[in-house]
Amino acid sequence: MLDFLQTYVVPKYNYWIYISLMMIGLWAMITKNNLIKKIIGMNIFQTAIILYYVSIGAKKGATIPIIGHGDGHHAVHAVDYINPVPHVLMLTAIVVSVATLGVALALALNIYREHKTLEEDEILNNLSK
Repeated sequence: MLDFLQTYVVPKYNYWIYISLMMIGLWAMITKNNLIKKIIGMNIFQTAIILYYVSIGAKKGATIPIIGHGDGHHAVHAVDYINPVPHVLMLTAIVVSVATLGVALALALNIYREHKTLEEDEILNNLSK
């Protein structure tokens, strides 16, 4: 058991943190009745996914993918460079996440103005009457 922990759990602690954050966000979205709590759960879930993708784009001992001007005789090895694609995609995901959060909060505000509550059960009861 100790060998399993030292081999698979401890070196990959960051992935366990991301999985935990994802499960907390998913749990909040599914189980909570308050719309604000659901929105915050969605934001936690999105943040965990963004952190995961940024972490898989990192490499120890690698450098940024900028090739300097040289004599052209040295070989370029892709393994020596960090992959910038996950980071660039996550910049877009951050913008989408912030926009989604803003729209969701604005909708929650409008729902509160109309129903005077943010509890999902009460809103559904008001709609069925």
